[in-house]
Amino acid sequence: MTFIYPAVFVPHEDDKGFHAYFPDLECCEADGPDLEDTLENAREAAYNWIMAELEDDDCEMPEVSHESDLQLPPGSFMRQIMVIVKLLPDYD
Repeated sequence: MTFIYPAVFVPHEDDKGFHAYFPDLECCEADGPDLEDTLENAREAAYNWIMAELEDDDCEMPEVSHESDLQLPPGSFMRQIMVIVKLLPDYD
């Protein structure tokens, strides 16, 4: 299964790092010393959030917000983060 959710990236004030959060995934956040690491950490955080939700008995994935509906803090930007979840093991 493939999931794509928007993540908002806010630059740190004191270094070159970023803080990322997912408006649609409650309490799903990540941080990193630079954009590349923050993107990877955000993807991992979203993967863990989605896996925890899928394991729940009453799994209900949130609707995806449209970019124009998001209120971005000054200096921040939005990126779509794709997460691929394999529900069955590979038999290579």
